[in-house]
Amino acid sequence: MRETELSTMRRVGASEDQMLVVQGNLAMLYSNLGQEEKALEIERDVYSGYVRLLGEEHANTLGAGNNYASSLEQLNRFEEAKALLRKTMPVAQCVLGKSHELTLRMRWRYAVALYTDTGATFDDLREAVTTLEDTVRTARRVLDGSHPMVVGIGRELERSRAALAPCPRDAAAAECVNNQQRIVQCRGALSSYANSRRARRRRSAEA
Repeated sequence: MRETELSTMRRVGASEDQMLVVQGNLAMLYSNLGQEEKALEIERDVYSGYVRLLGEEHANTLGAGNNYASSLEQLNRFEEAKALLRKTMPVAQCVLGKSHELTLRMRWRYAVALYTDTGATFDDLREAVTTLEDTVRTARRVLDGSHPMVVGIGRELERSRAALAPCPRDAAAAECVNNQQRIVQCRGALSSYANSRRARRRRSAEA
């Protein structure tokens, strides 16, 4: 039905803004049906369409960018999602404000991309936790504590903390292993030095 609606709008010459709205709805339907690749293709076109039509600072453009990042995350294309959000989040904070719902959603999405990426580093995990801590504080201040967004961000905060928790212990263990290796190497060097001295003494005594 949405595809037919879009086709009809193109045929009758509807405005580009109207068609972008329909395309966005169509992408959402594809995503709900599990067709993430198709949804991503449409979301990319919608975002670029809004950039061209309204500019990067318009709220519709920022919303489309957030949807595009969501589609990237669904396909585990985390680096692309993070790159896009690093570009759009500062614009949202400047234009809409740090407490705006869309800004909060973008920061939420960015943190999730950071800690769910299988290649996440310790710094990524730590950034995810601090971003979610700051975001949930802001969300609680501007929204009711039982608001679904506040609950959702809080849930992701706990998951990100769980992902971060083993890292200090792992880092300490790695440092311990390194220290042990250095000790073994040092002992080996001392042993070689001692053996060398004993050998020299024997040769001197025999001479």
